Amino acid sequence: MQLDSRLESDSIFVVDLNLCQLRLHNNATFPWVILIPKRDNASEIIDLNKEDQQLLMMEIAQVSRVMKQLFKPDKLNVASLGNIVSQLHIHIIARYEADPAWPGTVWGINTNSKYESKVLEKIILDLRAAFN
Repeated sequence: MQLDSRLESDSIFVVDLNLCQLRLHNNATFPWVILIPKRDNASEIIDLNKEDQQLLMMEIAQVSRVMKQLFKPDKLNVASLGNIVSQLHIHIIARYEADPAWPGTVWGINTNSKYESKVLEKIILDLRAAFN
């Protein structure tokens, strides 16, 4: 899989799952991960074969459960948009009624907020531990 440079620069590698690479989004305003299927030339879920589509749904559910357990959100947002980055990727974002974008979308909200190194390290370790 060739990772789109924007996905690479906006996120940090966490772990490889069976189908997807899991990455933590750099925006510390929201607990936010990205699942990227390790398949070339996929921009839509329908570009995956039937088995990969099913595996993707299982991995979305698995990661969503981990996000719910680790971050205790009021709501999880799960989305595949790809209007700017066409490579297929799924956003899973923990949302809170008190977050700065609630109840709207997270796009464009305080995207310069970066993780402190110790916080980043802990989140990545916690995420990795959940998948080992």
